[in-house]
Amino acid sequence: MCSYRRFLTSILIATLLTGTAFAFNGEKYLADASVTLAQAREAALKTYPGKIVSEELEKESGGSGLRYSFVIRHNTAKHEVGIDAKTGAVLENSVEGKNPD
Repeated sequence: MCSYRRFLTSILIATLLTGTAFAFNGEKYLADASVTLAQAREAALKTYPGKIVSEELEKESGGSGLRYSFVIRHNTAKHEVGIDAKTGAVLENSVEGKNPD
């Protein structure tokens, strides 16, 4: 129940800070994450400032194998920023391609 409350709090904070509500994919992995969604968002926005337009928690190679992925828009540019969900390390900071996965 505690992780669910953290999740709802994170969504509320994101909505208030960005003015946008969007779907979060990967809720089923939240219990395995040491880094909260709010902490990962903060790290992602420090890495590439802008507006988060999508986010997910996914199992993916690299780091601990569990990461938050954020697409962040600044003006017309979009970056994908990956944050390790267990360590908080930045795993990716790259320009989002024309065909994002």
